[in-house]
Amino acid sequence: MYDFHTHFIPQPVLRWLDDNKDTVNAVREKKDPNKAEFLTVNGKWGFELKEAFVNASLYLEEQAKAGVTTSVVSPIPQLFLYEFDKSITAELSAVYNRSLAEWTKEQPGLIEALGTVPLNSPEDAARELENAMDLGLKGVIIGPGAGGRMLTDESFHPFWEAAHARKAIVFIHPLLCEDPRLRKLMMPNLIGVPWETTVCAADILLSGLMDRYENARILLAHGGGLLPYQIGRLEKGYAMWTGQYRHLKDTPKAYLKRFWFDNVLWNEAAVDYLIASVGEDRVVPGSDYPFDLCAWPPIRPAEKGARSLLGR
Repeated sequence: MYDFHTHFIPQPVLRWLDDNKDTVNAVREKKDPNKAEFLTVNGKWGFELKEAFVNASLYLEEQAKAGVTTSVVSPIPQLFLYEFDKSITAELSAVYNRSLAEWTKEQPGLIEALGTVPLNSPEDAARELENAMDLGLKGVIIGPGAGGRMLTDESFHPFWEAAHARKAIVFIHPLLCEDPRLRKLMMPNLIGVPWETTVCAADILLSGLMDRYENARILLAHGGGLLPYQIGRLEKGYAMWTGQYRHLKDTPKAYLKRFWFDNVLWNEAAVDYLIASVGEDRVVPGSDYPFDLCAWPPIRPAEKGARSLLGR
């Protein structure tokens, strides 16, 4: 069984954080004597730095226990660093991608990986995507935008051109929503995370971007947010306001089936609905391991989707 949604931090990345802690405001602190240190970068989205995030041997042991044969590992979104100078973001991206590529070579068949890119500089992001794939990575993980710009903004075309040319997996992972209404009860994570994916994916779907860059393999986290479950509303709007969508070659339902989705939904009925809506070949197994809200091991194997996404 594959796991397409799992995260890891290689030792060279930890060393980079230690060496550049003042530059990126990286803080490690012990908040609970019964837990590991918490890592916060630039005052945002702190998380428990569990041993499974950083210990490769332990990660592989847990992978075997869970019955996962191949993990497609991604960098953690807390280290996208889009808010910093592009030179800082590019430097960490290169360190992260080299480290993950080395791990895949040390553990062939057990570990595959996606890289990270300096999305705050789309031209540099395009080059780093190509470098990552030259190293053997399957594509990249990115946030839902950068610098206040959505991924459909013209400034990101160099990145999408590279993803299209290389048939890269582009795993869109949300960042915490900063809506002031969600500043309590863990709602930035519970509600804000799927909402960020919904906004990003709907924008991509309605923009026509997937026609222009059809070879890019866009994977949406957490079951696609709310989009698959509100696609009827988009269909109705498409029918009512035809003048708004003359640039589209197909219906919203048809575009929905051109994304891939992980099955990190924690709900069998929701996974059933997703598969019925987009097809088995568009849903891949995922866990979000080892974050607190992981579904470990993945809820279902979803092998058809795994083969489809990998082009096998």
